[in-house]
This record gives sequence, structure tokens and C-alpha cells, in this order.
Amino acid sequence: MSELIQSSLLMLALLNPFLVIIYLVDLVEKLDQRQFAKVLIHGSLIASAVFCSFAILGDVIFSNIVQAQFASFQIFGGVIFLLIGLQFVFYGPKAITALRGDSPGLAAAIAMPVLIGPGTISASMVIGKRHEALYASATIVVATVISVGIMLALKAIHDFVRPRHEPIIKKYIEIAGRITALYVGTIAVEMIMKGIRTWAEKF
Repeated sequence: MSELIQSSLLMLALLNPFLVIIYLVDLVEKLDQRQFAKVLIHGSLIASAVFCSFAILGDVIFSNIVQAQFASFQIFGGVIFLLIGLQFVFYGPKAITALRGDSPGLAAAIAMPVLIGPGTISASMVIGKRHEALYASATIVVATVISVGIMLALKAIHDFVRPRHEPIIKKYIEIAGRITALYVGTIAVEMIMKGIRTWAEKF
């Protein structure tokens, strides 16, 4: 049981709802609670399906279907996150709109690249190796549900506070977005370097 809890916490930490909500700030401001919940839940279902697939078939997917090394995925994912981080530095949190795109594909765009990334894919594969397929999938789904619940709660808090303190909320989001950019950029460079080191070890 303790290993299942640890696996759920690992996945929850990498999903990081407090960070993801900054990515989705334009949707938080634009959509009402019901619309936001619908899009977020749809995106999380897509992400959960992908996570469970990699938990069960991770090695097979990379070696037989994609026919590529996981290091390649790490490097490409790092480049994506580096691009997001740079956009945040220069344009603030709303820069994610340019990368994610607009309707009608919001749910899929939330799933990738906001929820699905090298970190969460790697965690899914680790969880798949720790537990049987059913338990691994359940662990991933639980973590995703908790993450979605936290983000919906943050959305509700935002909607409650915003009418009274809108200038403060906007300033906080702007500052949080710039700080987030530093974190995202650092993680992106680390992903790229890990991918390069993994490739270098093969020669």
C-alpha cells in the first residue's frame, strides 16, 4: 500500500496542479466553472489514457512502435518546454495561448503539452515497472483526479476573489508566470542534457 501511495505522490508531483493552473490562466479567466471543468476533465481523460498506455506498454511503444530511444523523447520534450519557458519570460503567462492554440481543440491541447510531457511519461513507465497493470493504472488515475480536483478548487477561488481584487490577482499571475518560466526553463535544459547524456553513453 505504501508503494502505491508513493507512486501516486510521484505522479501528482510531476502533474503539479499549482504550476499547471498558471499555464491555463487564460482559460481560468475566460471560461466559467462548468466550461473549465468540462475542458479540463476531457483533457485529463486523454492524458490518463496516454499515461496508462505507457505504464503498461512503455518499453514496447518506444522500441517496437516508435522505434526510437527514450532519449530522443527527452530531448524533444525539453525543447518544447524550453520554448514555453522563453515565451513566458518575454510575454508572460498568456504566451501559452500561442503554443496551445485556440478552440476547438482545447482539451487535446491541455493534454499535450501541458499535462503530457517527458516527466509524466517517465513517471508512468516507472510506475508500470513497480506495479501490476491494474494497480499502476489505478495509481495514475487517482493522481490525475486529485490534480484536476485541486485545479478546479483553484479556479473557484480565483472566480470568488477576482471581482474584489482583480488588479492584485493580475499582478500575482504576472509575477507567478515569470517565476514559473525560470522553473520550466531549468527543467527543460535538464531534460535536454539527460537525453544527450543517455545518447552519449551508447557510443
